[in-house]
Amino acid sequence: MNISDIMTEKNFFLGIRANNKREFLQELSNRAAELTGLDSRTIFETFLERENLGSTGFGGGSALPHGRFEGLDKVYAIFAKPSNPLDFDAIDNKPVDMVFALLSPEDSGADHLTALAKLSRILKDESLCKKLRQIHRPIEIFALINE
Repeated sequence: MNISDIMTEKNFFLGIRANNKREFLQELSNRAAELTGLDSRTIFETFLERENLGSTGFGGGSALPHGRFEGLDKVYAIFAKPSNPLDFDAIDNKPVDMVFALLSPEDSGADHLTALAKLSRILKDESLCKKLRQIHRPIEIFALINE
């Protein structure tokens, strides 16, 4: 699985305005609904359910909210940056300024896990994350993570 299998240049949202994690997830859900055709409330509730199990704040200023959805035909990844770093209850207590979200079909066990692993590797690469934080154009971010 390549990044280009789960993302296009339309899957990037920079400067999302939110005062907290909940507001950010709501806005992210609205944008994900436009991409996927799913109901934004369903996406938001699924993200919240996952957060209630434990924060998806990955550490190092990154988060990876994710969920599985009935009616979705393929895996979607979204890259988003809040306008200001947010408290995401991350494992290292650092505010989050970079987010990948993953939305997968309900029955996509292997594809969901493969995509999660691919995105996790990106978020664990400190050098790559530093570059991603410096770029402010979706097409450049897409090119960098698709290499």
